[in-house]
Amino acid sequence: MHFERQKLMAVTEYIPPKPAVNPRCLTRPSRPPQEETGLIRLLRREIAAVFRDNRMIAVCQNVALSAEDKLLMRHRLRKHKILMKVFPNQVLKPFLENSKYQNLLPLFVGHNLLLVSEEPKVKEMMRILKGVPFLPLLGGCIDDTILSRQGFIIYSKLPSLAFVQGELVGGLGFLMAQTHSLLQYQPLQLAALLDQYVRQQHEGDSIMPASGQPSPPDPVPDS
Repeated sequence: MHFERQKLMAVTEYIPPKPAVNPRCLTRPSRPPQEETGLIRLLRREIAAVFRDNRMIAVCQNVALSAEDKLLMRHRLRKHKILMKVFPNQVLKPFLENSKYQNLLPLFVGHNLLLVSEEPKVKEMMRILKGVPFLPLLGGCIDDTILSRQGFIIYSKLPSLAFVQGELVGGLGFLMAQTHSLLQYQPLQLAALLDQYVRQQHEGDSIMPASGQPSPPDPVPDS
């Protein structure tokens, strides 16, 4: 009797019809927009301030550094006024999509960190990163100009602004001295010629008699 009941239950079991379209092919229902928390708003304001107040923004791959190594690196960077910033991609990417920095989006894959400074400290940053080979530099921007890793290397080899300004001041000083010399040459030459002319006139006047006629020659003595 128990076996007969099992067969009856198996025959009368409900089998739902197969859907006409595979569920995987259907678009997922849109999720209701999540309310923006206070933390997200705070991070968004901080990201906007970082990109607004800093001329140099470098993007590095955030590898698994130990807490001690990360603290040491922060200290070395801070000596040159370079700050390390870490933001979640779900907050950083929407900001980049709606800004002039959207070309930086391909760099933000996985975990990233930012090295930022108010003045371009590329030479100092590259020297520090050279000692940390497992922290690769991906790219970034300087003065709103997108640069690759190779672009940062080339930028770090450029002479400093103080050196260029010194060369410029030296070159301008030489040109000014040369111009001053050329401007003084003609007046000095003219003054010398006039002085010579006046001396010649005085010498000629001393030879002429008071009457203005040349003095007669001395008489020849009789033999």
